[in-house]
Amino acid sequence: MGQRTPLYDLHLALGAKMVDFGGWDMPLHYGSQVEEHHQVRRDCGVFDVSHMTVIDIDGTQAKAWLQRLLANDVERLESTGRALYSAMLNERGGVVDDMIVYRQGAGYRLVVNAATREQDLQWMQAQLEGYDVALCERPELAMLAIQGPHARHKVAELVSQSRSQLIQQLKPFEGASDGDWFIARTGYTGEDGLEILLPANQAPAFFNDLVGAGISPIGLGARDTLRLEAGMNLYGQDIHQAVTPLVANMAWSIAWEPVSRDFIGRQALEAELAAGVGQKLVGLVLEERGVLRAHQVVRIAEVGEGEITSGSFSPTLSKSIALARVPMATADRAEVEIRGKWYPVRVVKPTFVRHGKALI
Repeated sequence: MGQRTPLYDLHLALGAKMVDFGGWDMPLHYGSQVEEHHQVRRDCGVFDVSHMTVIDIDGTQAKAWLQRLLANDVERLESTGRALYSAMLNERGGVVDDMIVYRQGAGYRLVVNAATREQDLQWMQAQLEGYDVALCERPELAMLAIQGPHARHKVAELVSQSRSQLIQQLKPFEGASDGDWFIARTGYTGEDGLEILLPANQAPAFFNDLVGAGISPIGLGARDTLRLEAGMNLYGQDIHQAVTPLVANMAWSIAWEPVSRDFIGRQALEAELAAGVGQKLVGLVLEERGVLRAHQVVRIAEVGEGEITSGSFSPTLSKSIALARVPMATADRAEVEIRGKWYPVRVVKPTFVRHGKALI
């Protein structure tokens, strides 16, 4: 038996197929993964993401410590509530984890991946020496993600007036507190929406309110195809400690200025740039029948080989798509080996769908 979120019994009552995910018992789907995917793209749905790890960072040197710890620069968070995406790197430039960082009134809040909780906390603790910084994990909080074009409107109709006004005022990548709730306009689907942190004992009632208002519960299966269509990395597949942001389509999340900010992994990334980055993360589209899967070999004529990191059938596009790490010289055509046969694929930018619209 794995760890369970406060909504475990509700998932069972709703007929969810439960699976192990990073040591947690989580819903894969509630009947039809494809229908759940379409529900988020066309309307909205609610995900239980209470397995995610929330860590509050406080202390007089919290800012300086995060500027050392993260490849992105929290100096960019110009006001309370603003958020940014960043990677936490090892000395070789490999990704220890990726996360969202929020600036709070007297510190910062990190939301990191569930499966990497232990390695993240160990790594952070190891970097604390010499800094006046305190880490406070927040396991008493649950987290719900309500995603889709109608998500903010529908949630605003269910909550208090002050929370409704907050939802309407939030800008993308911004979060704010209302009482014991923290509401952010972020997500992992390529759609607009909210991520709400609230006390665990309040989560089942609120989840019931959402479902009762016609907001469908969505499982991990659709979450994966939604993030893949949006070109978002999954830790453990597309990124890990042997992969740097420069080969994972994450170079935009590195803050190189000021040059005096010596973040962990900087020297390794600068050496990689100087030597010439040899690989890149691209999108693949299979025009024929078949399914692209992780670890399938990608062959590029007169260039070399690469490998699929994530692949699946895209419900929005009705095609099989993938993210793949390939040689930098790869152009717009390649081949993928599926069950001993080679199939032609188109090479595209690694974002297939955004805000419900096809980009390929």
